[in-house]
Amino acid sequence: MSMNIGANQALKLWHDVTHDLVLEQDSDLSARQMTVLLTVYMEMPPHTVRGLAAKLGVTKPAITRALDTLGRMGLLTRRRDDIDKRNVIILRTVKGALYIERLGHKIVQTTRLLS
Repeated sequence: MSMNIGANQALKLWHDVTHDLVLEQDSDLSARQMTVLLTVYMEMPPHTVRGLAAKLGVTKPAITRALDTLGRMGLLTRRRDDIDKRNVIILRTVKGALYIERLGHKIVQTTRLLS
């Protein structure tokens, strides 16, 4: 699916989608939290704190803070790796999968409104 939109339309799309999220949610996600969430759901597991930090180019404490919030919201969960206790495995949740699915539909719907 290819769509040609200009910079102003792209910014309007981003604005409208994030505005809808702010209005709908009890708490909205930061850009870092959203990036972590999308990475976990859109890329093949397994995901670890160390791996996400390296992939996203941020520190492990920054990933941990994002995961703390996402965990409180029920969008992700964590557990220690049974083989290497130093690793923390990030796991998807049903609530998180539904959140991502709704987000995708919201983006598609908002994109159609731009036309």
